Amino acid sequence: TQSTGNMTSSETVHLDSESPLNISGDGGVLKHIINSGNGEQPTLGSIVSVHYVGKFLDGTVFDSSYDRKSPLKFRLGYGMVIKGWDLGISTMKIGEKCILTCNSDYAYGEEGSDKISPKTTLVFEIELLSFEKEPESIEEKCKASLKLKEKGNELFKEAKYKEAYE
Repeated sequence: TQSTGNMTSSETVHLDSESPLNISGDGGVLKHIINSGNGEQPTLGSIVSVHYVGKFLDGTVFDSSYDRKSPLKFRLGYGMVIKGWDLGISTMKIGEKCILTCNSDYAYGEEGSDKISPKTTLVFEIELLSFEKEPESIEEKCKASLKLKEKGNELFKEAKYKEAYE
């Protein structure tokens, strides 16, 4: 069993597999499945929606979409998030919840970030809520672009600038 981020520290979950999956091939990203999902996996360019809790190895939480009550959406495989996420989330199915342990090469590396020290291994509990595959034809891409533009314009009119930008 292992403690998870959106639970209290005294609660534990039973992982589907006791030994982690080495999804990076070099041990840099390890995955424990908490709950299996269903259906397809997102592909490069898919817009994914996830809830997550980010922790240091000592269990200290440094970030949580649950606390903000707002899932994170981003385009998979475009470097919008750390490498470990692009790699790990591409292996998930909708509804799946897992724990990704990402060494610094797959997280914030030698430089770190404002909250993360250099060369830090991070642990994330991630739940894949949904994804939209990248359109394949030019016509589909144009329709998807117009849809995103309309949504962005509506959010801008509502003074939701951050959401409109995303």
